[in-house]
Formats: sequence, C-alpha cells, structure tokens
Amino acid sequence: MMGSGITGSVGSYGGSYYNSGYGLGGGSSEDGSVILKNPGESDVKSAGRKSSPAECETCKNRKYKDGSDEMVSFKSAAHIAPESAASAVRAHEQEHVSNAYKDAAMNNGKVLRASVSIHTAICPECGRSYVSGGTTSTQIKYYNEENPYQQDLKATDAQKYTGMNVDFSA
Repeated sequence: MMGSGITGSVGSYGGSYYNSGYGLGGGSSEDGSVILKNPGESDVKSAGRKSSPAECETCKNRKYKDGSDEMVSFKSAAHIAPESAASAVRAHEQEHVSNAYKDAAMNNGKVLRASVSIHTAICPECGRSYVSGGTTSTQIKYYNEENPYQQDLKATDAQKYTGMNVDFSA
C-alpha cells in the first residue's frame, strides 16, 4: 500500500507540510484604514481569534507542498488561493492515482484499490475552514510469473479446473 499526498499548513499522513508562519492581522495604511490581505472575505473578527478572514496573514501566506517521492506537482511549496485549493488538491491527488495505474501497467500489476482523501482544518488565526491537504492510498498487486510458487499454483489450478465446465448438448 502506498500513501502519498499534498499538505497545506497542517500535516497529514503521506506528506510533509510547509507552514508559512502565523502573523498578527492586517497592517494599516497611512490614513489609518486596515489593509485587506484577502479581499472578498468577511471582515468580521470572531471571538477568540486574532484577525478576521479578510485580514488573515496565515491564509494569505498558506502554501502547499507534496511530500511523496513521486514526480508530481507541488514538489516545491506554492500558494493556492483558498477558493481554488480544493480543486487543485484533488487534481494533484489524481496525479498520484494516474501514476499508480501507469506503474501497474508497466510492471505486470493490477490496481486493486485507489482512494483519495481531502483534508480540511480550521485556521488558528481567523477561524476559517480551509483545505489543508490530501492523501492518496493505492494498493497494487504485482504478478510474478517467474516465481516457482506462482507456476506451481497455476499448474494446480489447471488440473483443478480442467473439465469443470463441460457442454453435453453438442
């Protein structure tokens, strides 16, 4: 079974993580107004949070990085906009599934199972829910025709199944 995946600022099985650090809210401009780091987000600060989603430094700087040993996207940390993170992570995890099918086809194997999990978390600074990463798990069965045990099993199966289905109507 293989585990691989991409993770954001919260780690998960199968991948490493990159944490850009947590900042303190948005700065202010010369006229005293607050600079929005995430335009279009709510500027309401929840109780117990350092900033609102619009001013959140952590969400602005969140980066995603793949921690597997496969050649796929996100090998170096990259920022993904929060609204497109789910589709980007899902597409990335699909790369791992495609690689599993290619590997099975090239090495006389069969993919028995491939599953993708998308993970979410809550930003500790602003309280917004975000896609924190994903995990791909695959199980591949490889056939080894040169193995003497495999050859013996095939010979035994041939003896067992010979004559099992006979058509007497002819």
